[in-house]
Amino acid sequence: MKSQQRLYSLILAALIAAITCILAPFAIPLPMTPVPISLTNLVIFFSLYLIGWKWSLVSYGVYILLGLIGLPVFSGFSGGLGKAAGPTGGYLIGFFFLIIIAGIVIEKYPARPFGCAIGMVLGMAAAYAFGTAWLSYQLKLTFWAGLMTGVFPYLIGDALKIAAALLLGPTLQRAVKRLPVKQSIQKQ
Repeated sequence: MKSQQRLYSLILAALIAAITCILAPFAIPLPMTPVPISLTNLVIFFSLYLIGWKWSLVSYGVYILLGLIGLPVFSGFSGGLGKAAGPTGGYLIGFFFLIIIAGIVIEKYPARPFGCAIGMVLGMAAAYAFGTAWLSYQLKLTFWAGLMTGVFPYLIGDALKIAAALLLGPTLQRAVKRLPVKQSIQKQ
């Protein structure tokens, strides 16, 4: 039973990694910053509801590894070590903190939307902090200038992503739990 659940979680993690690889490159560049608008964190928020934070770490780790080896899965259809070491690389790493912080809160308080929202906000704050520190270092900006460049333009959009995850995440979670695929894996 436990190995079947692990297989099911692994399949979902792989599927979410594939979805991340498909959606993350479609980024909207902004003229005043090297940080584009991306759907990566939205996929992460949904993954936390669907597979939990531990499997979300695995899924996101696979996505990062695929990008690091050069597949064009990062924003703007880019990949490679240069992208990760560039000005936006801190956000790629910061999303690991988002997964851990928001994921633990969502798993602990799944029926409390306000608590889940707080977890997502705290997770995004950690990702912002790490990303901004790296962006500021790379571009030789003050931390405040880094916030102006890499955080403030994204607050409304990220708030909307959090709202979408809060509204749709629990519904998707219930739908995935009822999938016949899970039932057929459990019967084997």
